[in-house]
Amino acid sequence: MTARRTKLGADRTAPSILLALLLASSLSVAHAATLRVGPGEAITRIAEAARLAKDGDTVEILSGEYRGDVAVWQQKQLVIRGIGPRPVLIADGKSAEGKAIWVIRNGDILIENIEFRGSRVPSGNGAGIRFEGGRLTVRNCAFIDNQMGILTSNDSTAELAIENSRFAEAPHQMHSLPHLLYVGRIAKVTITGSRFEKGYRGHLVKSRARQSILRDNHIVDSPDGEASYEIDLPNGGIAHIIGNTVGQSAKTQNPVLISYGAEANVWPDNALVLKGNTLISDLLPGGWFLRIHEDKFPSPPRLDIGNNVTKGIGLFSPNILQHSSHQR
Repeated sequence: MTARRTKLGADRTAPSILLALLLASSLSVAHAATLRVGPGEAITRIAEAARLAKDGDTVEILSGEYRGDVAVWQQKQLVIRGIGPRPVLIADGKSAEGKAIWVIRNGDILIENIEFRGSRVPSGNGAGIRFEGGRLTVRNCAFIDNQMGILTSNDSTAELAIENSRFAEAPHQMHSLPHLLYVGRIAKVTITGSRFEKGYRGHLVKSRARQSILRDNHIVDSPDGEASYEIDLPNGGIAHIIGNTVGQSAKTQNPVLISYGAEANVWPDNALVLKGNTLISDLLPGGWFLRIHEDKFPSPPRLDIGNNVTKGIGLFSPNILQHSSHQR
């Protein structure tokens, strides 16, 4: 009899727990707040909003310039959105934790319609955003004249998505390489509909991620740009480069547009899909459209390469048979 009462109690407890969780979730959503930042608002500084915001809140930043207003965001879930014409965050010699205009600690964060400008730190790695963990989506943002547009950690569980954003105007510095985007050894980066241009010495896109997906982007150094690689995947991994326009200038610092595996292999699975892209080289007498460093891998990576349009004079790595059209 006792056993029967225990079973009945257990049967009733499970629905009760589920109901409690649903109620807690509903209450959390109900209590989510919207914080507005800007001139004339109760909150005038972004740093103050970062201190006050709770998990699940939305932070709305009104149009205007915000100078030296750096912040660390530690919430577990948050939406940060520019309202109206894109608000511009100018570092003005300031940085959060000596790292960036914004540091994203470890949450599920959406950042939308914000411009980050002029980040500088003594190490040479001053970023618009330093992404340290969790999941970050960057949508319709701009990263201009930063030592690093976005710089991530090496957290192997972190994921980054970049949508419809612009990265440009790397500073002309010599003490370190300014990359427009530098993705560390995270789980995944997805880049879609975005624009990368006007590099200097560093790369336009550099990713060490386990999985790197680049679709429908414009990754073309300007005629005056002096970037090195346009796309650098130094540790291999799974890479899908599909439907992009990728181009180097005549002033490029390196004759390779796309480099795969130039440094030590760190991932257990390595495969490159390069399809449906337009690859442009303005370098004379020519360069490499794609260079794969097979000697850095324990076994050759899987390749699926074809239907790319090439413009200018360039080569693909030896032993690669790629079906493409060519335009001079």
